[in-house]
Amino acid sequence: MNKDYDVIVVGAGHAGCEAAASAANLGSRVLLITMDMNKIAQMSCNPAMGGIAKGQIVREIDALGGYSGLVTDRSMLQFRMLNKSKGPAMWSPRAQCDRTIFSLNWRERLEKTPNLDFWQDTVKEIIVENDKVIGVKTKLGIIIKSKTVILTNGTFLNGLMHIGKVQIKGGRASEPGVSGLSQQLFGLGFTTGRMKTGTPPRLDGRSIDFEKLQEQKGDEDVVPFSYLNESVDMKKGLSCYIAHTSQEVHDILKTGFDDSPMFDGTIKSVGPRYCPSIESKLITFADKTQHQLFAEPEGWDTVEYYLNGFSSSLAWEVQLEALRKIVGFEKVIAFRPGYAIEYDYFDPMQLYHSMETKLVKNLYFAGQINGTTGYEEAGAQGIIAGINAHLKINEKEEFVLNRDQAYIGVLIDDLVTKGVDEPYRMFTSRAEYRILLRQDNADERLSALSNNLGLAGDDRMKILDYKTGKKGKLVEYFAKRSVKPQEINDSLSTWGTSPIKQTIKLKDIIARPQVKLRSLVPVLEDLEILLSDIEIRESEIVEAAEIEMKYHGYIEREKAMAEKITRLEELKIPEWINYHELKSLTYEAREKLSKVKPSNIAQASRIPGVSPADVNVLLIKLGR
Repeated sequence: MNKDYDVIVVGAGHAGCEAAASAANLGSRVLLITMDMNKIAQMSCNPAMGGIAKGQIVREIDALGGYSGLVTDRSMLQFRMLNKSKGPAMWSPRAQCDRTIFSLNWRERLEKTPNLDFWQDTVKEIIVENDKVIGVKTKLGIIIKSKTVILTNGTFLNGLMHIGKVQIKGGRASEPGVSGLSQQLFGLGFTTGRMKTGTPPRLDGRSIDFEKLQEQKGDEDVVPFSYLNESVDMKKGLSCYIAHTSQEVHDILKTGFDDSPMFDGTIKSVGPRYCPSIESKLITFADKTQHQLFAEPEGWDTVEYYLNGFSSSLAWEVQLEALRKIVGFEKVIAFRPGYAIEYDYFDPMQLYHSMETKLVKNLYFAGQINGTTGYEEAGAQGIIAGINAHLKINEKEEFVLNRDQAYIGVLIDDLVTKGVDEPYRMFTSRAEYRILLRQDNADERLSALSNNLGLAGDDRMKILDYKTGKKGKLVEYFAKRSVKPQEINDSLSTWGTSPIKQTIKLKDIIARPQVKLRSLVPVLEDLEILLSDIEIRESEIVEAAEIEMKYHGYIEREKAMAEKITRLEELKIPEWINYHELKSLTYEAREKLSKVKPSNIAQASRIPGVSPADVNVLLIKLGR
């Protein structure tokens, strides 16, 4: 360990790992401080990456040059493309991962990253001089100087775990929490709060009767998360299994409510709305007699299973008794009970879009410390914080993604503009430009931007150039190639779509929902020749071309909308504006604008409580 660094990253979870990797790969001297070197990028909850909107984020991290996609491909147990029955804007990749391989592969990649050092210790406080962070002080009493500091403390700040009446201080099962740091940040003026998350019991797969459960296999066609990989070297995928609770299970769970910290007032913090505990489900959905559960494997070489949907803070005896009333779990043996955990977070409206704090210069927050939930959301914030910490010390312009460029842009803008009142989780519905922000085109959207920074390597650009070149030729062929009725009408009738009466362009044929590009190959010999010229990534290129042609109208419409908003993004608001002096603004707008301090008109328009009339006042103030 050196004495001075460009960037210190505190915490080696998903945010910390991406932050450390990105800053180091850009050339900064980085120190990653973690309490346990053996739990780097630990999958504390469900051992899975991706899912609805989250899969898009992983592919965006990868397109930027991050490691999450590569590690996921290396540790994959099962792959599924979710929402395949819907339009491509909704397609979301998800992978069940081997928890151990995932963590080990992350560590291996980080240890091979130049400019990156490690230190196993606990950061007790940050060192601040003249409202600027200059280093950290650890539990061992060591002072380490740094030009920037990125805090990615996850659930460890004053972490408190609940199992019935039992309370255990810590940030994760069998791991201590961190005290003191929150109090210092509060003293520096940061607004803090408490949030809650939870995890289900871990079960011995040898004691589960899988014959009584519904098997859920993965997709045969596996799509890699990383754009660097053309395929995934995976054995035959492991299955997940679907189970259900029953009224009898619910009745047993309710017997533990009197001792539950959720209901006796012990837990006062807010939990995730979209991943509630089993006891919360019984209250919220009181009319339901069953809830769906998923038994998911934790790895290739372990019998441990994760029971998705059964997060709980009830007494362990109640959890086990209820589990044994679920069909297939009559003889189940638990490795450990589920638990709830409360932890400190800080209002993300105290951040700039770069993830730098507004109160302390060169200090960055990323991950659950900002009130988010999920590995993917954490990793996204981490890579942006790492990039910007490097750019800041090199006196370069900050790197910010807009809402029309990436789900990462939507995530960060939501956090810093709207704040959070419950753990934030990304959904496709949060994005206005879903057809632009697809999982298949993250490389086209982001890799060139990252390559210009020096993060996404030239190897990525070669792959991208090949893909876009071949895709362009396909799209051009469909735009220029005409088809006559006698060439295609028989096939059109077979596919259930109306015949043509005159010669038309092939692009108008492929636009029909019933017509698939692959189906046209036997019909058009020149198309077959064109496809044979694609030597690698043929399925990826064909799918990308087909999506672009079928959804051309929607894509162009969203681009036009995005361009209008971009013009507002370019109208910068000076930091010196005193909103309280603008009496033409509503009182609520003055309060909200003073708190958020938006950097441009577009961000101001997205603040809850700021009306179009308030935006017009700002435009007049700016002379527009």
